Amino acid sequence: MASKQSTADYIVDQMASAGTVTSKKMFGEYAVYLDGKIFALVADDLLYVKPTEAGRKLLGSPTEAPPYPGAKNHFLIPGDRWDDAEFLSELAQVTARELPAPKPPKATATSADKATAKKTVKSAAAKSAR
Repeated sequence: MASKQSTADYIVDQMASAGTVTSKKMFGEYAVYLDGKIFALVADDLLYVKPTEAGRKLLGSPTEAPPYPGAKNHFLIPGDRWDDAEFLSELAQVTARELPAPKPPKATATSADKATAKKTVKSAAAKSAR
């Protein structure tokens, strides 16, 4: 079941004091980012936070479940905790701190780069034909 935009929006709004919190729709569900680092998912209108030691310490004994079939377990944050903006913001911050920085996007070849590469290939082929 796909998550509602309103659910993701509410969760993002609640975490606003943590920093720049955003969400991005992916396959009917939402990835949640703090300062560009993905730390949570909204799937089936439930909040799943990536597991970290700091998050576990803050949550105590969290319920763990996969956000989708085949996924690793995440901390499942109960809906009654969503109204506590201070708690959600702190959870976002401590979780994101322990996660690795996102990998930089791969550079894509420009049209000029592609044209140069084609010429190089044609040039090499012409030389080997001689």
